[in-house]
Amino acid sequence: MAGEEMGSVRWAFRCGSWTPSRSDWLFAARCVQPEEKDRIGQFVFAKDAKSAMAGRLLLRRFVCDRLQVPWSEIRLDRSPRGKPYLAAPLKVWSDSGPEPQAWSFNLSHQGDYAVLAADQGMQVGVDIMKTTMPGTSSVPEFFRIMTRQFTAYEWSVIKSASSEHQQLAAFYRHWALKESFIKAIGTGLGFNLQRVEFHLPSEPLTQDRALCQTKMHLDEEEEENWIFEESMLDADHHVAVALGPADKADSAPRPSSLPSPITFTLLSFSDLIASASPLTEEDPTYWDSFKMKTEAPQRQRDPDTSTPVSQ
Repeated sequence: MAGEEMGSVRWAFRCGSWTPSRSDWLFAARCVQPEEKDRIGQFVFAKDAKSAMAGRLLLRRFVCDRLQVPWSEIRLDRSPRGKPYLAAPLKVWSDSGPEPQAWSFNLSHQGDYAVLAADQGMQVGVDIMKTTMPGTSSVPEFFRIMTRQFTAYEWSVIKSASSEHQQLAAFYRHWALKESFIKAIGTGLGFNLQRVEFHLPSEPLTQDRALCQTKMHLDEEEEENWIFEESMLDADHHVAVALGPADKADSAPRPSSLPSPITFTLLSFSDLIASASPLTEEDPTYWDSFKMKTEAPQRQRDPDTSTPVSQ
């Protein structure tokens, strides 16, 4: 499958245009853990329920395919900060060969997509952001509210763009980069985002290829051993993947010749459930509840148009 190299996976699913049939939604609900099914069912809006369901199916498909764990034996849990991890089985390799490098994986869903990034032997964080106009304020007012999220240098880059839409695109690009790093190191809201500063390459970011020339400065010093892959799923959705040393004590610099960054592969619903097997009995009321949900807020006052937030 495209979107994969040895030890790397980059998958995306377009939740925004997914209109599941009754049989698809009920089958999907049977293929996730009961507590996840219940959590997904509690979302007020269908858009959020679809994003969360797609995220769980992406994770299970990845564990099943790349870690070779049968679907019914996969047990996913969440860290205190909400980051998913494989709770069981704890051992996913045979005794005959050497122990493989551990996989790290991360999910994000925002705008119209859910994305998964996974790599062996590295810390991984992924974040996706959709460029949209602020719902309740002007762009300058929105930037004023968000002033503390970026350094003076980053704001100079963001505000140097020629139009408000391009300034917003630069804002969300920087936001996705910062979030990807925070998610990779597993630090929550207490992290001061001004400690991290990104320096973008002069090469423009386009939909047809991924870039990995962006540099990160942490506490005003360039971090040589972190790689940031950037790509665009479409004209409005930026994705950033942070790749760092698996062991925080490992300060070996990244290789001078970087591997080619991988573009994301768009999966269909059929791809998501290709390896799936039901874990529970069918629950017809789950479809009835889903059909009652409004697709999205009347006015898009969700993470697309207020303070950026992604899972």
